[in-house]
Amino acid sequence: MSINCSLWQDNSMSVKHFAFVKFSEATEQCFLLFTLILFMFLVSLTGNVLIALAIWTNPALHTPMYFFLANLSLLEIGYTCSTIPKMLQNLVSEARGISREGCATQMFFFTLFGISECCLLAAMAFDRYMAICSPLHYATRMSRGVCVHLAMVSWGVGCIVSLGQTNYIFSLDFCGPCEIDHFFCDLLPILALACGDTSHNEAAVFVAAILCISSPFLLIIASYGRILAAVLVMPSPEGRQKALSTCSSHLLVVTLFYGSGSVTYLRPKASHSPGVDKLLALFYTVVTSMLNPIIYSLRNKEVKTALRRTLGKKSNFI
Repeated sequence: MSINCSLWQDNSMSVKHFAFVKFSEATEQCFLLFTLILFMFLVSLTGNVLIALAIWTNPALHTPMYFFLANLSLLEIGYTCSTIPKMLQNLVSEARGISREGCATQMFFFTLFGISECCLLAAMAFDRYMAICSPLHYATRMSRGVCVHLAMVSWGVGCIVSLGQTNYIFSLDFCGPCEIDHFFCDLLPILALACGDTSHNEAAVFVAAILCISSPFLLIIASYGRILAAVLVMPSPEGRQKALSTCSSHLLVVTLFYGSGSVTYLRPKASHSPGVDKLLALFYTVVTSMLNPIIYSLRNKEVKTALRRTLGKKSNFI
């Protein structure tokens, strides 16, 4: 059912409220998707909170690699909490509206956490490169101060890019339609509702995606290229296996995150379709956030041990 946007326009005929398109007229389909997303959201939230708590409470994990992992967990928590609660509401409620300010806020935080994660994954790759290719200088070159600065740069880049993109998009006029054919206020679906020529804004989104997705990804590729070269010349098979095992979880997370993000923001405009965009959005906001704590906890003995200790302390306290 189409929404009358004139009810949500001010005297300047600019839309002040948006509404999300209903996922399906079939209540059973909406409820099924609601249940699935809620389950994945709770798994993601619980897993990331436990990993961050385990790293914080276990001194043995106060190392650069786990410092970055704790930051990644915090980003994932913010990433999912900025989009999924509203997504769940829209699936089961007829109140699917969102104010212009609310939409801008959601876009800001979603973009902030997403861009920051891109940069942080590059910092994590650099950390692995230093640990494997320069072990004698690792402690000095990856000191606590350096790690904090790398994390701050990641968060700072995310904040600056997000603030710029959100302000640039919401400085446009929206005169209708006002229905967002997406699960949340993402950049491209909102741009599609703006009046007039948005080619400059689309170019800005594409350039930001190139700089903030492709550039960190190239740094990751370069880091792992050097790591692979160093591993291949190691004399001991056990040493090669240990070196690669410390990178496998990170490589899997990078593949999941960058794969879905690149397909979403770097493919040609002509190939975009609401159905595919929604499917990709579910993958990089819900599925990857759920899988990340599972990947790091199942493939890392130190994290599993720390989680057992943390859960043991909680049970003893209760």
